[in-house]
Amino acid sequence: MSDIFGLINNNPRYNSGKIFKTLCLLSESGDEGTAGFAVIRGSNINVFKPLLPVSELVKDKVFKQQILEPVIDKNQGFIAIGQSRLRINGYEQDENNNQPVVKNGYVVIHNGIIVNHKDLCKKHEQEKKISDLDSEIIPVIISGETGKGSDIGSALGTLFSEITGTANIALLSSSGNDLFLATNNGSVYYIDDLKNRFFVFASGRFILQHLIKKQKLPYQADSIRQLEPYTKLSAGFTGTSVSVTRIDEPVLNTIVVNPPLGIVNLKPYPGYQAIYVNTSLEHETREVDPRFIDFYESRKEEISRLRRCTKCILPQTFPFIEFDENGVCNYCHNHKQHIARGSDELLKVADCHRRKDGKAECLVPFSGGRDSSYALHYVVRELGLKPIAFSYDWGMITDLARRNQARMCGKLGVEHILVSADIRRKRENIRKNVLAWLKRPSLGTVPLFMAGDKQYFYFANQLMKQNGLMLSILGENLLETTNFKSGFCGIKPHFGDKHTYSLQIADKIKLASFYGKQYFMNPAYLNSSIRDTIYAFVSYYVIKHNNLNIYDFIKWDEKTISDTLIDQYDWETDPGTRTTWRIGDGTAAFYNYIYYMIAGFTENDTFRSNQIREGDMGREKALKVTKAENQPRWDSIQWYLRTIGIDFGNAINTINAINQLYGN
Repeated sequence: MSDIFGLINNNPRYNSGKIFKTLCLLSESGDEGTAGFAVIRGSNINVFKPLLPVSELVKDKVFKQQILEPVIDKNQGFIAIGQSRLRINGYEQDENNNQPVVKNGYVVIHNGIIVNHKDLCKKHEQEKKISDLDSEIIPVIISGETGKGSDIGSALGTLFSEITGTANIALLSSSGNDLFLATNNGSVYYIDDLKNRFFVFASGRFILQHLIKKQKLPYQADSIRQLEPYTKLSAGFTGTSVSVTRIDEPVLNTIVVNPPLGIVNLKPYPGYQAIYVNTSLEHETREVDPRFIDFYESRKEEISRLRRCTKCILPQTFPFIEFDENGVCNYCHNHKQHIARGSDELLKVADCHRRKDGKAECLVPFSGGRDSSYALHYVVRELGLKPIAFSYDWGMITDLARRNQARMCGKLGVEHILVSADIRRKRENIRKNVLAWLKRPSLGTVPLFMAGDKQYFYFANQLMKQNGLMLSILGENLLETTNFKSGFCGIKPHFGDKHTYSLQIADKIKLASFYGKQYFMNPAYLNSSIRDTIYAFVSYYVIKHNNLNIYDFIKWDEKTISDTLIDQYDWETDPGTRTTWRIGDGTAAFYNYIYYMIAGFTENDTFRSNQIREGDMGREKALKVTKAENQPRWDSIQWYLRTIGIDFGNAINTINAINQLYGN
């Protein structure tokens, strides 16, 4: 995924180089992914895509030479497009796996994920692929269609009818005199000022708002327009013509450049040093040592003999559990049946937030997991609202989750804003905390591995303000409670609390005290992650969470949700597990292995126990299901540990050697 941006300027009063540089910096994601640009100079489209993040790209000699130093040619103006990329397909070490994509006379930048690109390559590709990019299929299909005599508009229509996922593209042609933009989910915004022969676009409204302020451009916020889903835009190089039409509508009377523009791949100057970070979780996996599997099987046998509640399946090792004379636990006795408020009540809330100006009406925090995916489906298809989907990538969103995000947003035509952290730093913080934990294991400090993801609450609030939204609709399954995590910190359960972050003030103080003691006893936690951990605590337990939970209004039904996602969106599941919960979270497989091997249960046991209490599942079935779900996801654990730079064998050996809460 990328942020894409571009500029056409024929007005000498505007400093094109500074404007484009500012666009680059505003579009940089925190993950330090690679960046590139294409600029028309004379009779060539010059393309530069080094292995550098935006912050380094704008300092490069080639950028200065191509973007900052030239003055506007009266006969040509300034025409440039660029991108800052979060790696999804292909490794940045190979510059062919970076954008812009150059193929068959086209230069393309793409924001989104085409999840069926491999199938499309088999269908359309005649020549050898030059990269692992999903984006490479874009010029292949377009050139194939125009080669048959189709116009560019019809070719774009064919492209978007065949792809699955999200695609926001900008396209330059060696034989054309226009810049084309096209989108299937509306993540493209632009300003067109025909009078001043000025046109600029970016992936987000907020980027252009900041550009106006930083460059003191004579525009207001209402000058920014959104390119609606399944539409395209053509902007002439002179800056005096802009046309927006349906994505499949033919483009007539296009000016053909003869002779065609050359496409030149610029090379870095001597002394250039690549900087990159692999932000994917797709790694080659290795066969697991049979001794680890045998050890797990022996522990599983011990765990099967644990005393469990006779009504649910929680074991004797669950924090603060108590059994009555009939063997029923206090969690069952204190469970309050969830009664949904009803879809009509939800519709009334939605009606209060409908707008007539075409702008977004609500925010949907969107992990790509099953519950948030169904919430997005329901918001669009059942409530008829226009949402913005928001994801926070802290370095552990799996590629599977990203593909599912693309499937949902592309099919529903929903704008998707991805806020990316500094992934290199986040993963280093995770590594330090996992290593610290392995030195002095404590079940209470396992959540430190996930401290980096809690800032999404803060960014959700910021996006609400930036987009003038008053409604945030969350898809939080109320049965997926994990209060045992605070229980291992000595915090007694308050039955009836809906959310794990709904601790009372005294318990928040007690929790902070517990972590302070752990830090004192284990100085390895005193590392660069402390700021992240404090930030996480504030975001999770202090910042007000102004979310409406869709499952307060409609009953959460596992079969309905799974069937809807798989049947209507071809939603992808993890072949390594039978569950559809947490499959988009790169951390879950690792910490659930810890909980299982030491305490004899995982998050799956708490979830299925709540289903039993709600009458959604029988106890025998729950025991059978969790037996399968609690199997170690060895591939995912390997991916996780390799991603953060920790040896798989050493970590598993350390965990297996920890004294369990059960057995002899």
